[in-house]
Amino acid sequence: MPLPKTLSCLLLAAFFPAHLSANPEPQRYQLRARASEIDPRAKEHPEIDFVFGSKSKPRDWEHAAVDTRVPDQGKLVIWLMGHNGQLFDRLSGYGLHAIQVHYANGWFAKLYGNDPPADDLFLSKVRLEAATGRDLGRAVAIPYPDSIMGRAVAFVKWLDKENPEGNWKQFLAPGGRDLIWDKVILSGISHGSTTAARMAKEVRVDRVVMFSGPRDQYEAWQSLPSATPANRFFGFTHILDDGWKNDHYPRSWKMLRLQQFGPLVDVDSAPPPFGNSRRLVSHADVKSDPNRAHGAVVPGGKAPKDQGGNYAYEPVWRYLFTHPVEDTGRPVPPDPTVRMNQRLPVR
Repeated sequence: MPLPKTLSCLLLAAFFPAHLSANPEPQRYQLRARASEIDPRAKEHPEIDFVFGSKSKPRDWEHAAVDTRVPDQGKLVIWLMGHNGQLFDRLSGYGLHAIQVHYANGWFAKLYGNDPPADDLFLSKVRLEAATGRDLGRAVAIPYPDSIMGRAVAFVKWLDKENPEGNWKQFLAPGGRDLIWDKVILSGISHGSTTAARMAKEVRVDRVVMFSGPRDQYEAWQSLPSATPANRFFGFTHILDDGWKNDHYPRSWKMLRLQQFGPLVDVDSAPPPFGNSRRLVSHADVKSDPNRAHGAVVPGGKAPKDQGGNYAYEPVWRYLFTHPVEDTGRPVPPDPTVRMNQRLPVR
């Protein structure tokens, strides 16, 4: 015979004292979910290699981290590229919330050839459609539920339900149909860096952290009016990265007007706060390998370490994500040596 509801509640209270039913002790939370399972509207787009994978080899995992032991900074980092657990360790340690979403990036190899497209906003439209879900051309068809914005909103709503202790609700707009984007930090490396910057031109965010990018050396979007103020863009690269040596990143940084907020700073010889600059570079040992240089700027096996075995860029990462955006360096003239028109052959 089932117990009356009131008696059941009394018995539960006796076996589970109040101190056990209260919020758990502050801790670091790591969560993940598949985009295909948290939003029934999510679809695959195999024509651009944007797929969920299989049960045995899923490709649509999304990751999140928050540390409730650390004072909450009220900022959400959206990481664009594969999940980097060591980076998320640091972000949560700064008091930031962090998510990595499954977004369309496989299109690049399918749409981009060796010759520059005639339209200098071709990649811009694709990146923006992947970011916002707006129909901007025939090259791709990425609806809102499969865009960065759509997947981020669905993931944060899921996190709010699954991990209320993490206070994810603070990033949801009233009604839960969107994020409060001026609490968002967009960040990524390589393709993700470029897409983060393009998205921030269209959507005002708290800041943009660009590792090894942005590229799109044949495009003009970097000079378009920006919803996110220019002082909120932060860039970091290694000087042996092909994108740096070929003036792809310097060109983008110049078009983004980052020289207005300080000189180019070598982090290997300058201490934090690096002259309050938005343009940081490194020449640390990467075994003279451009590919290693490309990934060395984020935590991982390629990142250089000091004699004590610690990552050399620890203060750089903290600076990029937490430095007050109001604190800027003195403006310097644009670098006249940067090759701006990359459609012309090198002589």
